[in-house]
Amino acid sequence: MDVLSSRVLVRASDPERSIRFYRDVLGLAVYREFGTPEEPGTVFFLGTGFLEVSGRSAEAPSESVALWLQVRDVRAEFARLAWVGVEMLREPKVEPWGLVEGWIADPDGLRVVLVEIPADHPLRRDTRP
Repeated sequence: MDVLSSRVLVRASDPERSIRFYRDVLGLAVYREFGTPEEPGTVFFLGTGFLEVSGRSAEAPSESVALWLQVRDVRAEFARLAWVGVEMLREPKVEPWGLVEGWIADPDGLRVVLVEIPADHPLRRDTRP
């Protein structure tokens, strides 16, 4: 398989609300907008990938799925997002594997994992001899 592009698809109960959340609250940059005012769709830059919010779903998100977003400072993002009323699921903490992770929820309850890679973590350095 020769993958040329990829994206995560989110089917929200209220697409306009979710688009506002990802664009205005999380601050993701818009790559592309499409659809009609009644059925909007937006594709966001998501680091090296894309997140598309389009279509509708009355089903709650699966607990087995989460968005994993690496940020520079998890605690600063948590403070900012708490101030604007984002649902906090778990405060940031250092995980046994050395990453700092905190969990929030999007408007439909989709878990968003905010991750910080500490400066001394092996993911930041080439540890080969």
